[in-house]
Amino acid sequence: MKDYILEICADSVESALAAEAGGATRLELCGNLVIGGTTPSPKLYEEIRKYSKIPMHILIRPRFGDFCYTQYEYEIIRAEVEMFRDLGAEGVVIGVLSEDGTLNRTAMEGLMEAAKGMSVTLHRAFDVCADPLKTMEEAISLGMNTILTSGQENTCEKGVRLLSALEKQADGRIRIQAGGGVNAEVIQKLYPLCGISAWHMSGKSNLDSAMKYRKEGVNMGLPSLSEYTIFRTSQERVCRAKEVLEQL
Repeated sequence: MKDYILEICADSVESALAAEAGGATRLELCGNLVIGGTTPSPKLYEEIRKYSKIPMHILIRPRFGDFCYTQYEYEIIRAEVEMFRDLGAEGVVIGVLSEDGTLNRTAMEGLMEAAKGMSVTLHRAFDVCADPLKTMEEAISLGMNTILTSGQENTCEKGVRLLSALEKQADGRIRIQAGGGVNAEVIQKLYPLCGISAWHMSGKSNLDSAMKYRKEGVNMGLPSLSEYTIFRTSQERVCRAKEVLEQL
């Protein structure tokens, strides 16, 4: 396949460098992937830039949860878009919904203005909107470049019918990027069904912490997660996905 995109979501320098070494074409840089991703620290962006020139799209999401934001949250989002633009990031990944599940047009117009000159992706707020086909048309009219979606399901395998419909209706006017449970095997299985050439994955593996002393029974966050497990991108998994894309 020519002109494919293999985007890796990464929340650490180590993951970013592993993604690049594995053949990723760009990063979605974020923080806190374990809760679906939030806005990363600008210092994380700057640290990666010391070692890599890989294109980076920055997830702008101020908190875990839905995408209906207060005015305070919106002002933070807009300021962070402008900040990462000034830092030299190639793109941002954004999305704001209204209470009724439609795209918040006024908010999105403000963010598009703040992101002028950058590539803009509508993130998985799209996957919880009320009318995906209508929302895609609005994203196109706003001048957005990409929609990241799992086809409004928990995984893109389950959402492949909608992914196919979106790719057909988009007709080259906006790039549909499949995410949610993506790996080499999924790409190989779904590409013939939907024809999508842009894919988004974490490629993460679970690593054991270097800590020797371990205090049991104390959680810093979600009780279901071990404090001594580190989630990090696997270079090998990225490489396998790249190989599949090049063979299609």
